[in-house]
Amino acid sequence: SIHNAVISVFQRKELGENDLYTLNEGVRQLLKTELGSFFTEYLQNQLLTKGMVILRDRIRFYEGQKLLDSLADTWDFFFCDVLTMLQAIFYPVQGKEPSVRQLALLHFRNIITLNLKLDEALSRPRARVPPSIIQMLLILQGVHESKGVTDDYLRLEALIQKVVSPYLGTHGLFSRDG
Repeated sequence: SIHNAVISVFQRKELGENDLYTLNEGVRQLLKTELGSFFTEYLQNQLLTKGMVILRDRIRFYEGQKLLDSLADTWDFFFCDVLTMLQAIFYPVQGKEPSVRQLALLHFRNIITLNLKLDEALSRPRARVPPSIIQMLLILQGVHESKGVTDDYLRLEALIQKVVSPYLGTHGLFSRDG
């Protein structure tokens, strides 16, 4: 099923030989049913939320440098493997707004990035910030919700200001030098 395949991607399991084709067909069929109009809700509430919790639960109790390094690894796996596989599985839905990519990135931001002690880890005096963390924050910053600037977006910007300077955000220019 689509559900099991998506969850297994988050669990770092490989898809079988013809699974992608079968999943594309399954998505096409789902879109033709009366459930098709609820596809976005199904994707968000059933698949993405569960998948992100799987990723977050592996690192949620970490702090400091261990958190930064583990989150960098989690982001690399999500961005390189999970996100591309989600886009491939849900290829038949391409062109709909919000896109599968946009929804997945927003879920990563809200369920993982903003639900860890990242602010604390980035604020440590000798924190070594992996490049993947900076990439993650900047990519997530480029994803916007239809309702405009949200509190979660502003929380993300506050994290970015800790690793990027100067930074031009929603409330103007931020620079560590003053």
